[in-house]
Amino acid sequence: MSAKEKSGHAIVLGASIGGLLAARVLSESYAKVTIFDRDALPVDGTTGRKGVPQGDHTHGLLARGRQVLEELFPGFAADMTAAGAVPVDVQGDVVWINGGHRLAAKHTGLAGLGVTRVGLEAYVRRRVADLPNVELRERHEAVGLLASPDRSRITGARVLPAGGTEQHLDADLVVDATGRGNRGPTWLAELGYDKPAEEHVDPHTFYVSRTYRRTPGQVSATAFVLSPSPELPYGAVAVPVEGDRWMITLIGVGKDCPPPADEAAYPDFARQLPGDELFQLVTRAEPVGPALKLRLPVSVRRRYEHLTRLPEGLVAVADAVCSFNPAYGQGMTVAAAEAMVLRDCLRQGRDGLPRRFYGAAAKVIDVPWDIAVGADLGYPDVEGVRTGKVNFLNAYVRRLHRAAAKSPAVGHAFLSVANLMAPPQRLFAPGVLARVLWHGRRTRPARPATAAPVAQAEAAA
Repeated sequence: MSAKEKSGHAIVLGASIGGLLAARVLSESYAKVTIFDRDALPVDGTTGRKGVPQGDHTHGLLARGRQVLEELFPGFAADMTAAGAVPVDVQGDVVWINGGHRLAAKHTGLAGLGVTRVGLEAYVRRRVADLPNVELRERHEAVGLLASPDRSRITGARVLPAGGTEQHLDADLVVDATGRGNRGPTWLAELGYDKPAEEHVDPHTFYVSRTYRRTPGQVSATAFVLSPSPELPYGAVAVPVEGDRWMITLIGVGKDCPPPADEAAYPDFARQLPGDELFQLVTRAEPVGPALKLRLPVSVRRRYEHLTRLPEGLVAVADAVCSFNPAYGQGMTVAAAEAMVLRDCLRQGRDGLPRRFYGAAAKVIDVPWDIAVGADLGYPDVEGVRTGKVNFLNAYVRRLHRAAAKSPAVGHAFLSVANLMAPPQRLFAPGVLARVLWHGRRTRPARPATAAPVAQAEAAA
């Protein structure tokens, strides 16, 4: 759409990754886009902000997220790499241990990026703020919506500047990107609409994160993902990030399994994990920051796509629609994929936009939600409905992880789906299914040698 064809005003409530990406897409269709955020926004790429308490912990930019950001911001990967971010081949450069099984490594072209949430958000915010038709206003809190007399259409937003008086601002579209704690459902209820049904899963997961100095030769792999499992409810993630640092997060699942915040206890925690790479890393690398603790919040999915009545002129995106268990590193990539859905829906026209967007976004969310919630429900203490689908997928994924230790093709299929680069049907393609059924079967341990050969061997020695 050319500049002459752009029309109207769009408001984005929230300058998170999801809000910023939505604003970038809206800038193609609307003559003016205004972003409001209640925080004072940092001017550099080294400082976090109050509204993102998880910002100082490990984040993952999956392959689909990197692909979208490159499309929306040409030169993205090169710029971030020049600033110190680390390109990663998701299968070839990363040690993956899932359910105790080490995924077979192979360079497959699935391209991720090692970067901090703070650095990534600062880059995206700068690129969006540089757009000529986008204005970013910090320290403005969203407090409500404006609607037409019959309440069939949202016509703007109410915002409260810090230390000021409430402002009423007209808009042709309002995007709710206020995060997992948003009041969007309450605002809808105040206008006479039903709140969306919500699904909740509490993963009972705890993080402790710390940064370390990264020097050549410390370890052989570029990154590590050691996933916890019901059998061993401990895990860790180590990601190389800008500033020649490692960001290392220790993970404990269960009310009685918090990882240690004491630096001296890090090696003992790492020693119990599968493989010895993380243990070697935390005993060799020099800490350069304090240990930060976080109790992961409840995962929430709001089913806007099931509502029978929706006002025109309002859509919710990113965590305002679905906030994931951060342990799976899906949130930023899903937000990026939703931005592309919003772009496609706008290209079809503005009438009926909310219903079309929620229906299409739900299909994007389904896969990562099923992966994360299914894995969480594998722990007996996690509350939630274990449907036949959940039980089947968990059993199949356990078998898939065993097969992926032997077959790089199975590992590639799994990571392609997990990185939102392929539909879930890829896991059941004939070639993948055959390998899972063959390589994923449980094998009996080797039978112990009989006493006679042992005695003969000892005599020979």
